[in-house]
Amino acid sequence: MKYIDLPQYGDASVMTLALGTAPHPAAGEVQIDVRAAGVNRPDVVQRLGRYPAPKGHSTILGLEVAGVITALGEGVTEWAVGDQVCALCNGGGYADTVCVPAGQCLPKPANLSFVQAAALPETLFTVWGNVFVRGRLQAGESLLVHGGSSGIGTTAIQLARALGATVYATAGSDEKCDACVALGAQKAINYRTADFVAELKHATEQRGVDVILDMVGGDYVAKNIDLAAMEGRLVSIAFLQGPEVQLNLLPVMLKRLTLTGSTLRAQSDQAKAALAQGLREQVWPLIESGNIAPVIAAEFPLAEVEAAHRLMESSAHIGKIVLTFDE
Repeated sequence: MKYIDLPQYGDASVMTLALGTAPHPAAGEVQIDVRAAGVNRPDVVQRLGRYPAPKGHSTILGLEVAGVITALGEGVTEWAVGDQVCALCNGGGYADTVCVPAGQCLPKPANLSFVQAAALPETLFTVWGNVFVRGRLQAGESLLVHGGSSGIGTTAIQLARALGATVYATAGSDEKCDACVALGAQKAINYRTADFVAELKHATEQRGVDVILDMVGGDYVAKNIDLAAMEGRLVSIAFLQGPEVQLNLLPVMLKRLTLTGSTLRAQSDQAKAALAQGLREQVWPLIESGNIAPVIAAEFPLAEVEAAHRLMESSAHIGKIVLTFDE
């Protein structure tokens, strides 16, 4: 198989296109002929040596793919050879063949291309698990998405809006803010030129926001606590400005806040399968009807993975970055 090798940790130039032996599906797994693979920030962090693959999982980069099932492991009955799927990987997605637990696969929506479908799993599993499961967002409540123009952000805005929430976002340019509003955000704040706490307190008539999805960390944590509504839920999924903060926790008590968060990759296959089931029941109809669609920022052939990672690190994109494979 063709895959992206990571012979050492470092900048984007360390990745090389290589040939290796294709994996065979273990019990409970399916083998997928990969047509497209999503690029995600955790891939960059792993490449830098700060997010190693969990023990027993592939050390090849790549956490989401779309393609065609070519073989079934022992005990797999819910899928058949030839099925078109997208899947959350435990690693190994930057390869033309990958094996994935069957429960982490979802049917490729017929109205989406393989490139579009490859942009779904990592973001949707993350948003569903954190905003709706951990954050308990309900119709009629409000959601603030930091990094609203990212792959996670563009997905969260659309999904929350489709399920009846009022959505706010922050982003780093007026162009990105306009994109967030076009996707369904009621208001988007350019954090480089405005105080998002003051802006959103005014927009909510001082009530605050029910759920805040944060991938920034650092001084945003205290700001999120200040902005949160009574009984608010603050959900952390990354710490681009660092995980260590100094806080006054009195507002957490006074407003009865919940501070939570998660990483996806370290969760069990069973936990990921439960998220997949929730997505299939609650979200897939919205995708198949066209109410939600992935925003694709750029496509790169597998051999141009260095350029894909450099775009990811620049944060200049709006939406998802996807690698494509020869059919």
